[in-house]
Amino acid sequence: MINYLHKRKYELLLIALIQHLFIGIFLTDLVFYTKVIWPLNMLVLGIASVGVFIEKGHWKNIIQKILFALVLGLPIGLTFWGQNNYYFIFLIICYVIFFLFIFWEVLKYLIKPSYINTDIISASACGYLLLIEICTFLLQFFVYHDPQSFKGIDLINPAATYMDLVYFSSITLTSIGFGDITPNTHYTKLITSFFGIVGQFYSVVLVGILISKFSNKIES
Repeated sequence: MINYLHKRKYELLLIALIQHLFIGIFLTDLVFYTKVIWPLNMLVLGIASVGVFIEKGHWKNIIQKILFALVLGLPIGLTFWGQNNYYFIFLIICYVIFFLFIFWEVLKYLIKPSYINTDIISASACGYLLLIEICTFLLQFFVYHDPQSFKGIDLINPAATYMDLVYFSSITLTSIGFGDITPNTHYTKLITSFFGIVGQFYSVVLVGILISKFSNKIES
């Protein structure tokens, strides 16, 4: 099992990220999503992330396990403390750290090897989806801190807010920007601008990395 997680780490992580971000396409019961699907999503995502940290050192594996336990357990606690904003803020901070931790390992992998293969392609896609995750949960922090920080966000329940922010983060990082959801305070405007720049920078740098690796493969 561990060997399989390590061998297919980026393919499994990519599938886990896609299902976590976009499973709402197939759901209409958002309360059920919050109570059941969200914890299951994080279980899948946490297991998929294990492979990224195999052979990365003792302390990194310990940190990954602690963060995994937090991001898995915190959604379950929503049933009991779902109305507490401080609980949500703590949950969001843990999620941002969890996804940043994975993103950093993926980025180091993308830069290091001088070849291109399926792992590189999968890791590249993982990096982009991890940026969407980080952007989503960071913006969620501002939404729960100040519900007026965005216009057009559905605040009826956590699942609706999360899905709106996945949508907003995706169109921001890809520079589509439909304008149906807009930042409404100076700090959310600036953080949205920052993530738009990060998304474009990642794309440009990634294209350069892939071209460089492809050229090295041809030359060799």
